[in-house]
Amino acid sequence: MIQMKKKKIVVVGSGHVGSTTVYTLMMAGTADEIVLIDVNRDKAEGDALDMNHGMSFLPPVRLRVGGYEDCADAALVVITAGAATTPGETRMDLLQRNTRVFDNILDQMTPHLGEGAIIMVVTNPVDVLTQAVLRRSGLPPQRVIGSGTVLDTSRLKGAIAGHIGVDARDVFTFVIGEHGDTEVAAFSATTISGMSLSEYCRLYGCCEENKTDLCHLHELHETVRTAAYHIIEKKGATYYAVALAVNKIAKAILSDQKAILTVSSLIDGPYGIRDTCLSLPCVVGAGGVERILEAPYSAEETRALRHSAETIRNAVESIEPAFIYSS
Repeated sequence: MIQMKKKKIVVVGSGHVGSTTVYTLMMAGTADEIVLIDVNRDKAEGDALDMNHGMSFLPPVRLRVGGYEDCADAALVVITAGAATTPGETRMDLLQRNTRVFDNILDQMTPHLGEGAIIMVVTNPVDVLTQAVLRRSGLPPQRVIGSGTVLDTSRLKGAIAGHIGVDARDVFTFVIGEHGDTEVAAFSATTISGMSLSEYCRLYGCCEENKTDLCHLHELHETVRTAAYHIIEKKGATYYAVALAVNKIAKAILSDQKAILTVSSLIDGPYGIRDTCLSLPCVVGAGGVERILEAPYSAEETRALRHSAETIRNAVESIEPAFIYSS
């Protein structure tokens, strides 16, 4: 039995994602204590003051601005700091800029990490940076995770649900691989109330004109894959849904829920993939990633997953050894 630690979360970065994540954690009552760290201390203090003024409406939580020494007794450290994607950029385009940001963060944070602390990376490209943090920190693989495709999976559930006319909570599916352009929609593992997606569509129809029609599924996946880019074009950034995804992962860890989530973690063996951080369904609890689930995906999906892993590996190699092995 894992001894549960104090429910303290440190959030590094008070930008759109970081501040919205703190607000979401606070509203959900996920933590007993939340500490916000940002290079722009005035911005972090302003956010903390603003949120603290509403504490009388919420479950008790202590929210304050602090420093990296606060990581010493944190159960979870969430890193959201870094450059955000701008219109026309991909997540991978951020790699060199955010590597420099992480270099500074890890220099200051790593000496203070407490025993049993878990690091969650949210900054993009999340899979590459998760692997970099894992190697740089020296922590066990189960204690370094990325937010991965938890949000992509939610988007896919919503897209399928809207297409076939059911509640999104009754769609069970996964987006696996990279949180990015090579992500894979696992339609072969998708079920609706215990039925495979193909069986559901055969019986009840996806489209009015063809009761066995699955032709729109790849179009649905494309809307999921490009969703963030469309949001960024319209309002400059995405942060509400990703904050909800981070809260879901944090709650699974701090409450030891054993939730099955597609977080990014080190994969070494499944599907022939070696030493690469990417998203697969994982059991997430107080120990971080407690089990990686190896589902029987289709041959096409497995090939696409391996391609996604190769893309991530190539990106990781592009920043070695200057970042990963520096100190």
